[in-house]
Amino acid sequence: MALDLEEQEQVAELKAWWKTHGNFIVSVILAAALAFAGWQGWRWYSANQAAQAAGVFDGLVKAAQGGDAKALRDSAGTLIESYPRTLYAAMGALVAARFHYDRNDLKAARAQLQWAVDNAHSDDFRDIARLRLAAVVMDEKAYDEALKLLEAKHGAAYESQYAALRGDILVAKNQPAEARAAYKLALDKAGREQGAFRETVRMRLEALGG
Repeated sequence: MALDLEEQEQVAELKAWWKTHGNFIVSVILAAALAFAGWQGWRWYSANQAAQAAGVFDGLVKAAQGGDAKALRDSAGTLIESYPRTLYAAMGALVAARFHYDRNDLKAARAQLQWAVDNAHSDDFRDIARLRLAAVVMDEKAYDEALKLLEAKHGAAYESQYAALRGDILVAKNQPAEARAAYKLALDKAGREQGAFRETVRMRLEALGG
């Protein structure tokens, strides 16, 4: 069917507009399609990585429970090397650190905790790892280094525990006045639900004369 004059003009305008902007429009559509495909691919990759990491983490926990040091080291190494961006890597480092600490292998415990502090993708895991690392460093009698670790920014939920450990370190440094202040801060920051924790801090404070 033949087009009337007005329709012919509209078609001509559309052709002219497409000639001017067509390449740009195609590029935008292609970029959007690629971005969507990339996002979908990343979601699949992340889910796949997490599933595989979960399996390795399960093996690590079983190794820890069974006292199998070699299996635990292998699993912890796999999590760090192959799945460092997953939460399982940080959790694995914390479990491995506790395993080594309980066996008085402070060097191995410290290495696992330091990795978590430097690489964990969760603020909570970094705060927990730093707290435990400071405790290990205190056991090594590197008191100033331990105190410096506790000065790092951390979540308010951990303020009471950081303050309590600071008090322990100051006691070890024979600085009772500063230790009392730290313990009082720990009690002030501890929640009502932390009854057992508050009691241990109160006992330490009373040992210093309140």
